[in-house]
Amino acid sequence: MTGICDGRVVAVTGAGRGLGRAHALAFAAEGARLVVNDLGTGLDGTPDPDSPAAQVAEEIRAAGGQAVPHGGDIATTDGAASLVRTALETYGRLDTLVNNAGFLRDRMLVNLDEDDWDAVVRVHLTGHFLPLKHAAAHWRAEAKAGRPPVARIVNTSSGAGLLGSVGQANYSAAKAGILALTLVAAAELARYGVQVNAIAPAARTRMTEQVFAESMTAPDTGFDPMSPHNVSPLVVWLGSEASAGVTGRVFEAEGGRITVMNGWRRGPTAEKHARWTPQDAGKTARKLTEQTDPPEPVYGEQL
Repeated sequence: MTGICDGRVVAVTGAGRGLGRAHALAFAAEGARLVVNDLGTGLDGTPDPDSPAAQVAEEIRAAGGQAVPHGGDIATTDGAASLVRTALETYGRLDTLVNNAGFLRDRMLVNLDEDDWDAVVRVHLTGHFLPLKHAAAHWRAEAKAGRPPVARIVNTSSGAGLLGSVGQANYSAAKAGILALTLVAAAELARYGVQVNAIAPAARTRMTEQVFAESMTAPDTGFDPMSPHNVSPLVVWLGSEASAGVTGRVFEAEGGRITVMNGWRRGPTAEKHARWTPQDAGKTARKLTEQTDPPEPVYGEQL
């Protein structure tokens, strides 16, 4: 029996642990051939001497699948280019890119150092942009050579990027940037046969184990709603040919729940064909806010 990704070549960044590992295993179970990327850093981005990429690749091979490890830094041009090159040199093609790598350096805004800001934005936002750019360049070349791909990109945002999260200004800003990057990439790359979507997952990983400390496994069914493996089926479908026609979308995924996010939409509007005074602009803005729903609370906000 073949899976929905049979024969596809999938590169997953940050695939050594947590969500990335779950995604890689799920893709392999559906017949995909994997490039398992992980730099092997700690939670704060410092080097980890025991990089897990090779371990996950071996786990896939032991189960009868195909996988190769990649230890490059995908937030650099050379590392991102080598990720794509590894897929092409190993398997002769690349069909799906899952951008997942990241780490945290949480601080309240007044305590957030510039280095902590730069490091988190680099790994999350630049770490999405560069692999996306190099994969897209390959797919554009294929399309122009008369070999249009059926390509997929799945980006990883967060509820912090959708709503904000107290103590995570750097992370929230980077994850919000990923949403905008997803929309632009979906619009620009559609002509080359590339679909681009994003997920905002909630699961128990190294980054969230304090938030989701309790297992919460239902004793009657054995279902653990915080397991990262619950998110992967949607990612696998988005990365497959079966998702044809779905692009530029953002999905929340948690436990057994999937939600399509509507994003920013224009609400109540007021217009006059003249310049507003500050007083009139303020009066009008206040009236408009009273005509719409209040924003969703920021994660961690004291209400």
